[in-house]
Amino acid sequence: MQLRYSFRLYPSAGQRMALARAFGCARVVFNDALRARETARAAGLPSITSSELSKQLTAAKKTSERVWLAEVSSVVLQQSLRDLDTAYKNFFEGLKGKRPPMGPPRFKSRKDNRQSIRFTANAGWKITTGDKLRLPKIGDIRVTWSRALPSTPSTVTVIRDAAGRYFASFVVETGTDEALPVTTGEVGIDLGLSHFAILSDGTKIDSPRFLRRAEKKLKKAQRDLSRKEKGSRNRNKARSKVARAYARVADARREFHHQLSTRLIRENQAVGVEDLAVKGLARTRLSKSVHDAGWSAFVNMLEYKAARYGRTFVKIGRFEPTSQVCSVCGVKDGPKPLHVRVWTCGACGTVLDRDINSAVNIAKAAGLAVSACGAQVRRAPVPAQRGETGTHPEPRGPTARQTGISVLQGGEEVNAAAPPPRPAPDGA
Repeated sequence: MQLRYSFRLYPSAGQRMALARAFGCARVVFNDALRARETARAAGLPSITSSELSKQLTAAKKTSERVWLAEVSSVVLQQSLRDLDTAYKNFFEGLKGKRPPMGPPRFKSRKDNRQSIRFTANAGWKITTGDKLRLPKIGDIRVTWSRALPSTPSTVTVIRDAAGRYFASFVVETGTDEALPVTTGEVGIDLGLSHFAILSDGTKIDSPRFLRRAEKKLKKAQRDLSRKEKGSRNRNKARSKVARAYARVADARREFHHQLSTRLIRENQAVGVEDLAVKGLARTRLSKSVHDAGWSAFVNMLEYKAARYGRTFVKIGRFEPTSQVCSVCGVKDGPKPLHVRVWTCGACGTVLDRDINSAVNIAKAAGLAVSACGAQVRRAPVPAQRGETGTHPEPRGPTARQTGISVLQGGEEVNAAAPPPRPAPDGA
């Protein structure tokens, strides 16, 4: 499988200028090619092929209007044309139903928060002996290597995000030698808001709520941005400050997802989750909390890590009544409002935690070997049936107090059902 590794870059001032030039040239080539294809389509002419666009690019470098395109690596410009072909291919396959639908290619703006360029293997880039990244017509850029690459990368993409940070993204091929030792653990996961994840063994993992915790700082940064004059340098500084604050939130959330997903994959042989309708939930009044949780990103991490390390990943349908079925007896008790967190099964009388019960049902629906014994349930008194109230199902033998049988106490015959005689008052 293919994996992507990202590392932080620290270019110098001159290298930042060279990267900005490369970003701009790649954007112009993409927009020119898109405009040429859209013009041909509007005129009813056949679609322009990639080879024709490449010839037009070579001719454009010799004109006075586009002579500055020769200042950057030609591989970056050719890759922009390939990216446009990929965008059109994905668009048409979405129309045919071969993949999820997506919109047609759009023109790129120089004001976009994210800029990127891609170098393929024939561009001549390499990692130097000094652990720097050498890019053609840019130079050797300092890289923070947080981990080793599992294999030789085929491409490298240089990205500049909204916070002004630079990253090098490598695509590498991994084999099957990374499979973890087989374990016996199997777990179902119920994702929520009050707790981020509830496991079928009864473990509850609190939701960090990174966005909620940073709202005060974000509000102040955005208020400062709104007070700056448009087009001024102070406004650009304030905009970068807001972007850095949001980037810290996103980085913390991503780190939490990675640590939790890795732990679950290492400790369990099989993992079952529920396919949540995140887009639908994001249109409710809980939209901010739903986006803050980042369920989709977490589930995607579980899926690819399970495939990478030889684990089993199962996703059940979103219409499974996991919160309506008793995990002990399997009786469906009907829907319940969200404020009901603990409920009692009307059939077996088991008191169930709503979230843990759902996690156990998710594991069972995924075909995992779990039992309700880990769901932290407790038995409650079962109310008697109406016909049995005040009676005993099985007859019992009479007792002395019930029948008034005479018994002997100290040689005297007394009635066991009658109260003992009161002592006579003094002088009687």
